[in-house]
Formats: sequence, structure tokens, C-alpha cells
Amino acid sequence: MKIDATAIDLKQITGQVVDYTFGMDLTWDWPGGVAFYGVSRAFEVTGETAYLERMAAWVDEYIEAGLPGWTVNTCAMGHMLITLYEQTQDQKYLDIIMSKIDYLENKALRFGDRVLQHTVSAQNDFPEQCWADTLFMAAYFMLRVGVMLDKKHLIEDALHQFYWHINYLQDEDTGLWYHGYTHIHKDHMSGMYWARANAWAAYTMSQAARGVPEGYLYPPMMHIWSSLRDQLAAIKKLQKEDGLWGTVLVYPEAYGEVSATAGIAAAMVMQNNPLHGKYVQKALDGVLNNITGSGRVLNVSGGTAVMKDIDGYLSINRKWAQGWGQGLTLALLAAVIQNEKRSS
Repeated sequence: MKIDATAIDLKQITGQVVDYTFGMDLTWDWPGGVAFYGVSRAFEVTGETAYLERMAAWVDEYIEAGLPGWTVNTCAMGHMLITLYEQTQDQKYLDIIMSKIDYLENKALRFGDRVLQHTVSAQNDFPEQCWADTLFMAAYFMLRVGVMLDKKHLIEDALHQFYWHINYLQDEDTGLWYHGYTHIHKDHMSGMYWARANAWAAYTMSQAARGVPEGYLYPPMMHIWSSLRDQLAAIKKLQKEDGLWGTVLVYPEAYGEVSATAGIAAAMVMQNNPLHGKYVQKALDGVLNNITGSGRVLNVSGGTAVMKDIDGYLSINRKWAQGWGQGLTLALLAAVIQNEKRSS
């Protein structure tokens, strides 16, 4: 894929975003999980050992202070642990990884055909609801562990989650994803095509599509490939002139949202359709225009439940830096750097 990034130092910008991220007061929850996933990806493509050392120091201090109980959202922290274990082979990281896996496999709330219910606390937060967010926080994590440890049952359960989330959340007519689905009422609640939900779906599917050895032997993988193809075909047509995607994709007046844009563009890079290069270029330029010299990512919407109506989505504040904004931006920068390496 042709992307023109010659006029900027992507590694320097990546370092600035990483530095700002470590300066945030992140905890063992999904904002930190996404943020440190991004740092992990930055380490993987740049080889900057300082990133790895800082992640290890952060985790070790948190272990000493005491870890929380698990939810779907706190399992997102497992992404960083995978990187730490792969690089250090330290058993303590694998033990925490497997504790999260045990929770997802045996304790997490499920509904219908063993679909993970989205949970953010120890309570039954959203009864029999599935959200696109769960794909990043839990299913993709489970998939990575299955591949790392060559555990076929984990790969199959993770792909099972993708299969049912696609069935529940993707609109076959438009190709776009709804934010959530309630199995109790059999509907999509407010029915919004929320941009970050589409980013969670596109990014994790793009990684699943290329990250499973002999993926063609798993029937749900064909479902993922087709879903991602149709989703990106629809999304590319909704990009704004400044390169961003609106926080509600089909509403022209919706503000451009940077975390969703970064996740969607990163998925396009990973999908590696050369005809997507022009959309990625616009998105990269738009995201870079929203990174300050200190590495703070701007115009990232706050944490968003499945809101009641479009006004709920449009009213979410975007004043503050957020872990998911930092992390998804790093995922995009890492994908572009990796693409440049492939092309050189």
C-alpha cells in the first residue's frame, strides 16, 4: 500500500505519543488496556526496548499494589501482558494471562449461543447485551493467547465470538456495525452506527484475518473476511474531507472522532487493499493534525455506553486525552511504520 509519510518522522511522533501515554494516570482497566496495547505495537515495529522496560515496570508496580477482579473490560490489559511474556518468558505474566482466560472461559456472563455479555464491573451491567467493544477487550485477546500457546479451543471460542458479534451487530444492507445489541428485546437499541464500534470491529477483524495460522481451516474465518470486506467498502465512502470519520458515521454533521479514525485506518493498512491507500493517507494526515507536540491525541470522545439516541452520542465530550485515543493512534502509527518496512 502506498502511503506518503516521508515528510514526517513517524518514529519520533510515536515516541511522543508513548511518552504522553505513560504520563497519564491509567489504571488496570480498558483505557489502560487499549493504551498499552498501542505501546506494545509501537515496541513491536520500532524495537525500542525502553517501551518494553517501561511497560514491565508499570505492570510490576501494579502487581505489587494489587490487581482488581476481572471483567470483560479489564481483560483488555491482557494484550500488554502477551507482549511482556513473549519478550521475557516471565511466568508471572503468563499466570495473569491465564487467570483472565479462565475468567472468560468459565466465569464471564454469556447468553444465547455462549456469546460473551459485555461487562464493565462485577455487576450484571448490561443483561444479554453484546457490544462491538467486547471484540477488542476479550475476543481478540483470547485469540492471541490461543495462537501464542497453540490452544485450538481458545482460537475456536474467540472466532465463535467474532461470528456471533458479526451476526448480531453488522447491518448486512449497509455493511456498517451497530454499537450494541440486546438479546432480550432482539434489537439494536438506538440503532446508531457509532464510529468507534466500527473501529473495534474493523481493527480486530483485520488482525484476526491475518493472525491465525491456517486460518482458512476455521469456518468462521470466511465470515470474518467477508464481513470486513463489506464493512470497509461502506466506511470508506463516509470519510470527511479532513480525513476523519464522524462519531456517528452516517450523520454528516457529526464531529470527526480521532480514535475511531485511527482504528479504521489501521484496519485498512492491515487489510492491505492497495485501493484503500488514498483513504488511509487522508486519515493519517487527519490524525497527525490532532497530535500535539507533547504527544497528546486530541478530539477523542469520552467513554460511551449504547446511548438512547443520536443526541446522546453527539453530546459526548472530547476535551480530554483518553487511553483509547492514545492506543488506537499508536496502533495506526505502528501499522504505517510496518507498511513502510514492507514497501522498502
